[in-house]
Amino acid sequence: MEDNYPKAYKEVIEILNFVPKESVDKIPKSLIDTFKSKMDKNYVFLVDVNKKFEDLELLNETKAILANIFKDCWATPYQREKIKSNEELERQKNNEAKRLKYNLDDIFNNNQVEKINQIQNHNENIPTEMKKERFYKKILDFFKKLFHI
Repeated sequence: MEDNYPKAYKEVIEILNFVPKESVDKIPKSLIDTFKSKMDKNYVFLVDVNKKFEDLELLNETKAILANIFKDCWATPYQREKIKSNEELERQKNNEAKRLKYNLDDIFNNNQVEKINQIQNHNENIPTEMKKERFYKKILDFFKKLFHI
């Protein structure tokens, strides 16, 4: 299994170069120092500011790190509560799907597979509006959409 975190740290540092200084200042300096010390200095990652943030080819680890930075440093108290409730809802859905999937009493019942698929496919698609925005605004909007805020 490949360790992508050093590359993800590099991607995060490069993305933070496009975020306003006042937002970067909200991130603990020790966290940024950790990213800088542990990042893969040989990995080349360039941010294309002409692309929407959602269209950038980011590692999953990068997305997770940025999501945590948003939740811990940039989100308002209301947004944090909304994120926590969404995470709890997702956790409950996953637990219910596992419970149904591994229920020994009904393991061979085909109806259980349909119930699992219904639970897992319960995502709503929200149409997006095309408009010209600043790059850092795209980043913030991405996280708001990611956490359904």
